[in-house]
Amino acid sequence: MYATGRQYGISRGDARAVIAELAGAIRSFQRGGIDLTETYPDDRIPPAGSGIMLAPWPNRIQDGRWTLDGATQQLDITEVARNNAIHGLLRNAGYQLLDRTDTSVQLAATIFPQHGYPFKVEHRVHYEIDEDLSLTVTQELINSSPARAPFALGAHPCFKIGDVPTKDLTLTVNAETRLLTNDQQIPQGTEPASGGFDLRSGRRVGELDLDTAYTDLDFTDGKVRHTLSADDGRSVSLWASGAFQYTQVFVTDQFPGVEKAVAMEPMTAPANAFNSGEGLRWLEPGESFSASWGISAKLG
Repeated sequence: MYATGRQYGISRGDARAVIAELAGAIRSFQRGGIDLTETYPDDRIPPAGSGIMLAPWPNRIQDGRWTLDGATQQLDITEVARNNAIHGLLRNAGYQLLDRTDTSVQLAATIFPQHGYPFKVEHRVHYEIDEDLSLTVTQELINSSPARAPFALGAHPCFKIGDVPTKDLTLTVNAETRLLTNDQQIPQGTEPASGGFDLRSGRRVGELDLDTAYTDLDFTDGKVRHTLSADDGRSVSLWASGAFQYTQVFVTDQFPGVEKAVAMEPMTAPANAFNSGEGLRWLEPGESFSASWGISAKLG
């Protein structure tokens, strides 16, 4: 698997996950041999960011530009069509193995000071298949710089249910508010989720064409859940802890080999947080931050 490097398999019961060295990405997650995440051929990097880790920001920074202590910072433009810096600084990074058991794996990658981000931070990701056969993902960021560093965390898992065409699945997103964006997909305000953007009662994926961030999420017992469901009662869910106050929903017809693909992306901050400050956190020198999300399924 030369395109995504080493592959780390973990399993428990009928659950199995494969995590790639490149971007610390979820290459696959299965229950009982049923694929619950999109995968891709060995000779390709993750299409549409499938399964990758997002740090030190998720989503976009407008024009790749922000201000730090009065000085303009210019990140490399990685979304050329919209002139944005997108999906953080680890999309092309190789993660190193820190620890591995039959049911878990921990990987790490370092972000060194560079254009537009003059900090050294380490991103660690711990994957574990729990006793309930869900996949729990814990992301941690550690600041090794002599100055405090801004950050937000996210991830880009893409979901499916076996061989059921994703266009025939129903998507439910438990959120009251959506973010309004300009033509660069940068937030300009919010409004109540309504009409075609209200997914609380579920909508067929085939009816949707979305790249939309949601907030005011419905947390129950400290977690929010968003779900893809099949007509036969099977479902796969993204769950996230309270640190992830935003979810990006991306429904695309550009994923290779499928008519529709769905990403539900947990985010601790929305797009352009380095400029808006919304959801942005800062790590003091030597300080760390961690938060968890995961994937669960009902297949019986």
